[in-house]
Amino acid sequence: MPINTPVDLSNCDKEPIHIPGQIQSHGFLIVVNQDCIITYHSDNIASFIPGIKPNLLGEHINDIEQLTANNDSKDLICQLITLGKHNKSFDQTNPFSIDLQGKPFYLIISPTEQFFLLEFEPADSDLNIDLQKIIGRSVSEMLADKNLQRLLDNTAAQIKQIIDYDRVMIYRFAEDGHGEVVAESRNADLDSWMGLHYPASDIPKQARELYKLNLTRLIADVHTTPSKIITSADNGQPLDLTPSQLRAVSPIHIQYLKNMEVGSSFSISLIYKKELWGLIACHNYSPRFIDFKSRESSKLIGQILSSALEFRQDEENQQTTQRYKSAVDQISKYLLKSMSIEDALTQQEVTVLDAVDADGAIVVYENSIIKLGITPDDDELRDLLTWVKGNLGDSFHYTNNLASVYPQAAAYRDVASGLMLSVLSHEMNEYVIWFKPEQIQTIKWAGNPEKPVELNANGLTHISPRNSFAEWTQTVSGTSKNWSNEEIKSAARLREEITYAINQKAGEIRALNEKLKLAYEELDTFSYTISHDLKNPLSTIKSYSQILTRNGNLEPRAQQIMERIIVGADKMNLMINEVLGYSKLGRSEIEAVEIDMAPVIDELIKDLLVAYNSPDIDIQIGKTPAIHGDPVMINQVFANLISNAIKYSIPSGSPKVTIEGTATETGVVYSISDNGIGIDIQYLPKVFELFNRMDNARDIEGSGVGLSIVKRIIDKHRGKIWVDSELNKGSTFYVEFFNR
Repeated sequence: MPINTPVDLSNCDKEPIHIPGQIQSHGFLIVVNQDCIITYHSDNIASFIPGIKPNLLGEHINDIEQLTANNDSKDLICQLITLGKHNKSFDQTNPFSIDLQGKPFYLIISPTEQFFLLEFEPADSDLNIDLQKIIGRSVSEMLADKNLQRLLDNTAAQIKQIIDYDRVMIYRFAEDGHGEVVAESRNADLDSWMGLHYPASDIPKQARELYKLNLTRLIADVHTTPSKIITSADNGQPLDLTPSQLRAVSPIHIQYLKNMEVGSSFSISLIYKKELWGLIACHNYSPRFIDFKSRESSKLIGQILSSALEFRQDEENQQTTQRYKSAVDQISKYLLKSMSIEDALTQQEVTVLDAVDADGAIVVYENSIIKLGITPDDDELRDLLTWVKGNLGDSFHYTNNLASVYPQAAAYRDVASGLMLSVLSHEMNEYVIWFKPEQIQTIKWAGNPEKPVELNANGLTHISPRNSFAEWTQTVSGTSKNWSNEEIKSAARLREEITYAINQKAGEIRALNEKLKLAYEELDTFSYTISHDLKNPLSTIKSYSQILTRNGNLEPRAQQIMERIIVGADKMNLMINEVLGYSKLGRSEIEAVEIDMAPVIDELIKDLLVAYNSPDIDIQIGKTPAIHGDPVMINQVFANLISNAIKYSIPSGSPKVTIEGTATETGVVYSISDNGIGIDIQYLPKVFELFNRMDNARDIEGSGVGLSIVKRIIDKHRGKIWVDSELNKGSTFYVEFFNR
């Protein structure tokens, strides 16, 4: 959105709040380039330094006498910039105490694009306490209780005591961006806002992104006029103030605070796994200034609370994950022992219903429907399965609002508002489906979230989300509790266990030999076509393109096109070879021997480190028990998995890969872990499908065939493979080989 576009509630989610062109007026800003030449500055410097020239543009920072007169060195500011550039951080020097005409200021330096922000704030504060002295005691009291809600309540109370704002709230964001007050400490004369919800437009997406970068945000006085940033006429580039402490506030947000009668606000970001979990939002009903050092101490409180939240949440998730894992492990044992898939899934002490937190489930297998718990009735299920067959092509699907995609489900939303579908076989129409009942919610909004604007006496709309914050109650129906990441992982792993068991029994149970024979014949024909009818003309295209690139008369654009043709030909050739390799696996016979895995893994790692030119990658190798298998195929499995681990962990900056083998009662399990880009939870059930690549891996070289080949090799060895992964947290692939 252009910077001069009027901002209102129809486009506030696109407001360029990182380039406001002005700053809050409780400090002043000077911006220098790499040579310490002033390229921007705020127009309020004279109000802090009387007698200074009104326009400093184009001057060297060392030549501004008022900034250097009372300090040790005329070159002080440039030296600080040089030190920060050398350290690749200004954390060691921020804030730097500086004397300006006998008045103490804090200088905060931040890099932005090719410039450096020099922000000068008064070193005094409205806080009359030494925050650093009392922070230890306050943190101890915050963390005294392991209960998550009491932890939040303690935090709100301690921060209120420290900074003495009129109201301190802990505000948690939901997946859709709206927020809820989950803890509060306030003055006795104020109404409670505990439990109130606020729409996502109150803190739009671009503001939430900035809160992830700037962990504290002070608005000292909502009633002051911001100071404009001036620059030369030939420098029309808006200044990016993303890292700025003084960055001016959106006029929408200022009006929002005024409507709430708030005079000053201060927020501390709460981060969970690199995402914005919520805010410690502090409101004062009169102006309030907190100096930079005190804000940094407050940021430490937020970081400690973020760590505590992550620990508490991870601990809770781990307990849930372990419960689901135990259920799937037990079902897996039933599947291996029982001749009946249905009995193993539905008739034992532990059933598919225990693999997730659902109230009902059905297993659709071999033309029968077996119900567990609370489910729709038989007629409703038949209609639902007809819809599933015709509309859900994915192998895995989940929703917490079934009626929104299948309106007939509204009739039994009290039983099945939530659905999770795991496809065992598309061809045979076999599924496991879990159901969650409707969870009617009463949400208390701070004002009607569906009434974003109001008309004034002149018929114009206010630029504020609401003028009224009176409690407004909404009842939400037709939805269930969300399916958690742990439930999705558990269901995906259970499907692998069921598929494995079905495949083990497939030769005895299903009469597919003739169809399989025909498929192999068709595959042979297809492979021949690829080998001869596609690879030969592809080689011709590449050869002629290479000849043309040697023509010195080609224009640069034509040269680039020829080079792109060569790259495309190589990529297509790689795809053809991968498909041929995949198709040949079906006809390859296994020559199983005992394989000493230590030298195999060592040799692979040596080759891969050279191939990826990554000598600094940290590769940890644990125990490497021997396994039984075809040496060529097993080498291909580990080459692919270790190569992926290295390739996808390199973007992390500190790549680490761990390889570990564990002997079990029934065989050997190998795990290959990395700290790379990870896999989005929605793609986990599809990770071994042919040509399936994740959105976050599009820029990383690959064909989407490798893991399909690995899966096929493991299936031929009658083993198992599964994966556990989180986005931006890395992946762990497990391969199990059974004793022979």
